[in-house]
Amino acid sequence: MHGPATAGWLVVALCAAAGTYCLLRLRGAPGAGRGTAGGEALMGFGMAAMAVPAAVVTPPRWIWLLYAAVFGVAALRTLGPARRSSHHLHHLVGMLAMVYMSVAMALLPGAAHAGHGAQGTGDAGGTPLATGVLLIYYAGFVLWTGARLLPLQTVTVTAPDGPAGPELAGTVLPDTGRTAGPVAGTVTEAAPVVVPDVGAAEDRPEMALACRLSMGIAMLAMLLTL
Repeated sequence: MHGPATAGWLVVALCAAAGTYCLLRLRGAPGAGRGTAGGEALMGFGMAAMAVPAAVVTPPRWIWLLYAAVFGVAALRTLGPARRSSHHLHHLVGMLAMVYMSVAMALLPGAAHAGHGAQGTGDAGGTPLATGVLLIYYAGFVLWTGARLLPLQTVTVTAPDGPAGPELAGTVLPDTGRTAGPVAGTVTEAAPVVVPDVGAAEDRPEMALACRLSMGIAMLAMLLTL
């Protein structure tokens, strides 16, 4: 990225790791989940390629136009699902952000690399308004996703003295949506918990959220250098 090459390599590693995990999800995902995992893998590897420091390689202008075409097609494929799911709507925003950054890089003098700008000229890619809107969106997404990854609370259940008292006293149980009943040793069903739509069913939803958080942070870093 624009500035120390170390920051660029960190973004490359972060996005490549997220893309690799999404490929692993793609292998065992159900029908609808395969499209979700595939789109996220494309985003991860695409962002990793864009973030390679300019000191290593400076792509020609046609590479940026190719990026814009690939993510433009991906955005068109996401239009239908985006009208039914907030998660796919986020995918659409990400694809459009990639198109925006690719076109901005292609229009810079010398086809600068991944948000570096035309180094030495002081020029910046893109428009302040579009870049600002995307920065606000991804800042909110990162905060919201990070909050969802906070550890789940546990509930301490203490039973009165009795046949089962010594075994239950001081036991820490995970919060499974059940609440202690009126009589010691019994439980009653609590109201069902509504889980927000995060796309297709996944075996490790917290890992998928962590990957989306990583790519959101990387997108913020890339937009800041645009």
